Amino acid sequence: MDRGHRITAVERARRGPGSRDRPAPASVPSVDYAVLAADSPLPPDVLLAVVFGDSAARRADPRYLPVRLPALGSGCAAELWRAAGRVATGCEGPIRFAADAEHLAGIIELDERRHGGIAAAAERAYSAISRFHRASGYRHLLRAWNYFDGINQGRADEERYKQFCVGRAAGLGAHRGRRYPAATAIGRRDGAPTLQIYWLAGRTPGAPLENPRQLSAFRYPRRYGPAAPSFSRAMLVSERLLMISGTASIVGHASRHPGSLAEQIDETLVNLESVLERATSVQPGIPARWGERSLLKVYLRDGTSAARVQAQLAERLPRGVRYLILEADLCRSELLVEIDCVHGP
Repeated sequence: MDRGHRITAVERARRGPGSRDRPAPASVPSVDYAVLAADSPLPPDVLLAVVFGDSAARRADPRYLPVRLPALGSGCAAELWRAAGRVATGCEGPIRFAADAEHLAGIIELDERRHGGIAAAAERAYSAISRFHRASGYRHLLRAWNYFDGINQGRADEERYKQFCVGRAAGLGAHRGRRYPAATAIGRRDGAPTLQIYWLAGRTPGAPLENPRQLSAFRYPRRYGPAAPSFSRAMLVSERLLMISGTASIVGHASRHPGSLAEQIDETLVNLESVLERATSVQPGIPARWGERSLLKVYLRDGTSAARVQAQLAERLPRGVRYLILEADLCRSELLVEIDCVHGP
């Protein structure tokens, strides 16, 4: 090999030990924020529409997912994933999905009461997702979002987030020692006993990334629960698309700045910038700065602080970066804010 040729992280992930080179995906989904009219059908190129807000209502379209997290300042807002062309939709058991030639977006919603609680529901959901993708052409789980009620309820190991992690780890058992997807886990406050998961999978693998400032979540010590959180800090989906997991004011494995929202926002943004720097060091095609191709979801514990958060983000982020602010509970009770990010096309 020419010593001047730089093998990127995504190329290494596609090759894998002893495998042939896998081609890069010809296209990747683009993500945008929009407001959907209540009676307007989804365009044929939409892989997924996640609608946030108290007024989010259900539709028959399998690509549509209402998540009852209040969208602060915007009432009801949608996250739209668009493919390069028309998509095919379908259902298999509890899974709804839409796919184009390269990627698949999936949704699963399970009633905890029918499965014995959050741990069992999470195990059932991720076991179903794992089986589904092993039998499909989209074998590589890239990014997942998890929403459920009462994430901080319960004491010690019985806290619902810790129990969710137990179930997710069991359901993803086949992934242990391999690549974990990037992920976000957030608490709703609607009282509904429904675990909601949506995700992106691909025909070719991405490249998981870790944050040099943080211990990998899947290596957390026992004090954080019976099972460590099963996710990577970010995923290079392609040479042009980076998806960053839910990121908070954590350095190493310890929460920082308890009680100070402003300091937690600053620490969170430093962590996001650290992941972006890591991504651009191994994949030069990723834009090196936040901009119009960056979309953030800001999960805020105290919705009355939204105006202060907006002012701080306006000072810290370049013009053109778009974001949603959603009122929600977070995986640790001392955390006041969490941010995830899609950066690319």
